[in-house]
Amino acid sequence: MLFIRYITYFIAVALVTALLTRLEISFPGALQLQTFAGPGDALGTSEYSPVEIIQLMILVICGALLAWTARHCPAQRPVAILFAGVALVFLLRELDYFLDTYIVDNLWQVMVAVVSALVIVYCYRHWKRLRIAWFRVWPSPGLTLYFAGAVVVFAGATFIGHESFWQAVQGEHYQRIVKLAVEELIEFIGYALWLVGTVEYSYQARAIMQQEPQTVVAKRRAARHPKSDGRY
Repeated sequence: MLFIRYITYFIAVALVTALLTRLEISFPGALQLQTFAGPGDALGTSEYSPVEIIQLMILVICGALLAWTARHCPAQRPVAILFAGVALVFLLRELDYFLDTYIVDNLWQVMVAVVSALVIVYCYRHWKRLRIAWFRVWPSPGLTLYFAGAVVVFAGATFIGHESFWQAVQGEHYQRIVKLAVEELIEFIGYALWLVGTVEYSYQARAIMQQEPQTVVAKRRAARHPKSDGRY
């Protein structure tokens, strides 16, 4: 079963990547990697690209899986909430263009700060449970892939997709669309690894939940929510 899942992951990521590249080859400009919002827009944006839309979908799916894990696997709830918070932060970051353009400038930064603060406070208040839950799943294939995706997004997309780097590489022939294409496709690969890691983590959390006696889980829930001594 595990082997079949990993083959499925490979085929899915390879297929989507091939479709995206073939779409641009067959219909130049179809990926909208550099869309100009108006006459005054000299740089252009890739926010309207199908690649960006797929990235948003991946982050939403990751958040949904982690929310399910937090709800149905109490033993892994602190870790799931931590990762869900990270997914939400990246989702807000990916929506920065629309939040700044159509609502309020720098709104995404405020929202990221609020979400990050809430996650940090939650992890601090549940530090002991977080450590216990973490060491029950680490090391594991799911978290390894999760971290691999984070490395690709943080290091790969951030540094390789930096504009000054491509200005130095291309010199006087610099074209911003090249920088945008490389950055967005690297981010897509990183998020794809993130999604695979999240799926595998959810499988592992579910397996831990099934192995743990339900009576133990019920006692823990009862301890967290004691019944009132009153009549009602």
